[in-house]
Amino acid sequence: MPTNRILFIPGKNPKPPTDEYRRQLLRCLLRGIERADPAVAPEIGGDTGAFMLIAWNPLYYQSYRPLDVDLPWVDALLKRTGPTKEDVQEALSFRRRTAWVLYTAADLFHFLIPLLPDPVVKNTIQETARYFRNEDGIGGQVRELLKAPLRQMFTDGERILMISHSMGSVVAYDALWELTHIEKNPGRVDLLTLGSPLGMRFTQKRLLGVHERGTQHYPHNIRHWINMTAQGDLTALDPTVRDDFKPMLELGLVDSITDVNGGIFNYFRDDEGLNVHRSYGYLANPRVGEVIANWWKEGA
Repeated sequence: MPTNRILFIPGKNPKPPTDEYRRQLLRCLLRGIERADPAVAPEIGGDTGAFMLIAWNPLYYQSYRPLDVDLPWVDALLKRTGPTKEDVQEALSFRRRTAWVLYTAADLFHFLIPLLPDPVVKNTIQETARYFRNEDGIGGQVRELLKAPLRQMFTDGERILMISHSMGSVVAYDALWELTHIEKNPGRVDLLTLGSPLGMRFTQKRLLGVHERGTQHYPHNIRHWINMTAQGDLTALDPTVRDDFKPMLELGLVDSITDVNGGIFNYFRDDEGLNVHRSYGYLANPRVGEVIANWWKEGA
């Protein structure tokens, strides 16, 4: 029986020191699983090697975020059982819908990006540009942090679920493309993307393989791909990937691609208010927990 392994690839921005950050992510993941399937959570929690963090952020940013900035809010999140009425209203607010229209236009017409009102979105584009340009080889170095453990897991015949959040889904996709076409590695994974920008034209035009045709355009090493987006998450501006990556299905490169983007509420709050994009909130969500629990049981 293959060993189950869960790899988490975080999104952008500095993160807490690696061991501390992994501990908080695992707390959230186990909480989401516990709410979906209480029998599975202790199995994963009791396996010290089950959950691995791909900590690319310290290399990319050369800095850490203090854990004590996040910890009280993570504790508060884990005490909750769901979104409040106010959380739901804010996630579905007219302000967010209006912003979605503006950002969709900017995704289609990139010259509009400097005019976007949200500095967070503009900063995201500026920060990711360094990765996409592979300045000083940083993109390749980041991907190697993921590919190194993947190679060993493939060699060992382990069963792998890659959970990638936000910019981490771009790193994951590019790493899988390189393993397919540069390294010719036959290993395969299951992929769960959370709050991913892979549905955006801006991102798609910068992925590895973008200038290739046919089967060379895509990675071949994804079995099942589930893409989940919380209500109001503007980082996942286009919350669907199946339409964009449908040729992978038609070419027989992937067994399934499933978008889940309705009725998922990320109710993480901090001192700045509701943040529907934070990875802690995604992992603690029972809808996400259900996907992970089902995957785990399939290999048990």
